[in-house]
Amino acid sequence: MIIRFGYVAMSMTLSNASPSHTMTATQFAKLDNEAAALRKLERIAVKNIESCIRLIKHNTAHDITFFRLSSRLVPLVGHPLTKEWKWDQAIRPALTDLGEIIKDHNVRVGFHPDHFTVLNSKDDDVFKRSLQVLLYHYKLLKGMNQNPRHRCVLHIGGKKNGVEDGLETFIDRFQDIPLSLSDMLILENDDTIYTVEHALYLGEKLSIPVVFDLHHHDVHGQMPIGSFWDRVVQSWSDSALPVKMHISSPKEHELDKSHADYINPNRLLTFLNEIKGSVEQLDIMIEAKQKDEALFKLMNDLRDKDGVKMLSQSSIEI
Repeated sequence: MIIRFGYVAMSMTLSNASPSHTMTATQFAKLDNEAAALRKLERIAVKNIESCIRLIKHNTAHDITFFRLSSRLVPLVGHPLTKEWKWDQAIRPALTDLGEIIKDHNVRVGFHPDHFTVLNSKDDDVFKRSLQVLLYHYKLLKGMNQNPRHRCVLHIGGKKNGVEDGLETFIDRFQDIPLSLSDMLILENDDTIYTVEHALYLGEKLSIPVVFDLHHHDVHGQMPIGSFWDRVVQSWSDSALPVKMHISSPKEHELDKSHADYINPNRLLTFLNEIKGSVEQLDIMIEAKQKDEALFKLMNDLRDKDGVKMLSQSSIEI
């Protein structure tokens, strides 16, 4: 089984390459000339995209071909102050350049919109704003000439009226999501409300792949890995992409929901040996505070482990 590792959004080793430069609404409103203010936003967005290009090149030097792009590439999208802004047209050349780099280096990229993107809300305004967030990510992916299908990880959402009601509201709301946007979705179990069993319930009912988060399961899940892992794999059967999952490690104690700086290699290996042979390839996104440094350290930690074969600077075989 081949395991490919990736990391999230920005590098701890590459200087001056933040993909999340921004402008606040207050700063925007203080600028007298709206057109000039929009041009400034566009320059910031292009700078963020250029940082992504540098990050992809940095990753390639370390054989990293799996990467989560920052959702903060374009500031103030969807804000009332910029509602007429054709941002996707304005920055299309930069997005095209990024897409070419991604294609040339055969990188799997995706997004993870923030927790304010709640599709199971009964509040119509919250739901509509969430659709606008998905549309923003769709336009980014299309601008990069990436197939948007199965590129956006989402948590299931809130549970204002209980978990069961939250699941059924998600199903109801799903019918109102345009196919172009619902096709982007992959669902993740969280560490507080919705377990992997809940994610699988929706994934199987709505044909959405499930991204298994091991840390979330450890602090919140109940079922043994072997009792559901085949269902996680099956949820990806209609996807062109390999099965994807997340790993992080608790910061202070075993049930700590906070992410540590680095990854516990022993917990990871225990899990990998449990699922060994279940898939040909597994893509694992590292959600650790030290980003690429955590990936580098993990690879070094795995180097001398029994049953681990190093394939590259960012992939192994077990």
